[in-house]
Amino acid sequence: MCSVALEHAESFKILLASRNFTSAIGLLRLQFECLVRGMWVLYAATDTAVGKLTAELNEENQKRADHLPMLTEMIKRLEVKAPKNAIDPILEFKQYSWKPLSGYVHGGLHAIDRHSKGYPLEILVQALKASNGVNGMVAILGSILSGQPALTKEVYQSFKSYSDCFQSKSNVL
Repeated sequence: MCSVALEHAESFKILLASRNFTSAIGLLRLQFECLVRGMWVLYAATDTAVGKLTAELNEENQKRADHLPMLTEMIKRLEVKAPKNAIDPILEFKQYSWKPLSGYVHGGLHAIDRHSKGYPLEILVQALKASNGVNGMVAILGSILSGQPALTKEVYQSFKSYSDCFQSKSNVL
């Protein structure tokens, strides 16, 4: 899931550079969902659920995987099982960004308005910083999976060192 989230982040930047802003911002939601799925696998998923995700792709296994929890349910389970410092950034991102991102994915008001009228630079910068923030959370998850606590500390330090690259609470999409 970390790798898929990073692929979405790279694609986000490619689309941004290509001036395909609506599609780029839609990918931000996919990037976030991959992060949440990865966190859920680490902290809250059952062995059966993990087996559904890692099974060989075929029609029967696809039907089984269709019954995995969706984002809201994964977050609810994470709130119970994950450390507070792992779930808080996810809850914050969802609080400030989920509704607008859903509008981009589903052709809602945000997507229509911005696509037709253009994108202010401030919105694009906020989206880039939001993607960077999700990447930061993915880096934390990856560092935890590495089993190297010193690496996790380095990742957290990078947030301080590069704070201007990340979105603040007051800047929402």
